[in-house]
Amino acid sequence: TMSDTDNDSAFFFGFIGVACALVFANLGASYGTAKSGVGICSMGVLKPDLIMKSVIPVVMAGILGIYGMIVSVIIFQKIKPTEYTYFNAYSHLSAGLCCGFSSLAAGLAIGVVGDAGVRANAQQERIFVGMILILIFAEALGLYGLIVSLILSQ
Repeated sequence: TMSDTDNDSAFFFGFIGVACALVFANLGASYGTAKSGVGICSMGVLKPDLIMKSVIPVVMAGILGIYGMIVSVIIFQKIKPTEYTYFNAYSHLSAGLCCGFSSLAAGLAIGVVGDAGVRANAQQERIFVGMILILIFAEALGLYGLIVSLILSQ
């Protein structure tokens, strides 16, 4: 019979976890950046003095990609050619999916709120604090995924 560490297919699941964490987090980051960037460009035509203040959603979206990179590196460092069990592999797969999909969801929220928020801020400056609060809660979704991923990858 084959023991748990003799089967090479366990590595597949671990490396898919690495890829999922990075790829899905970067998808969320890129969507959030692109969607918010379109709003900034549109708003910047009429109010160029607000451009730097409106970059906040882009920065918050970029942080999501960092979450994915952190989890990917941590998982990759724990994949060893010897003593890698299916339990570890499934744990690493779930960690990658948690981080990746949570960051993707956060990126979608940041993109939509960032786009609408910077356009609305150009018309009414009192909306800025509300936009920042919504962005913080959207970013928290990605942070929750990062925390659970770090726990799962232990």
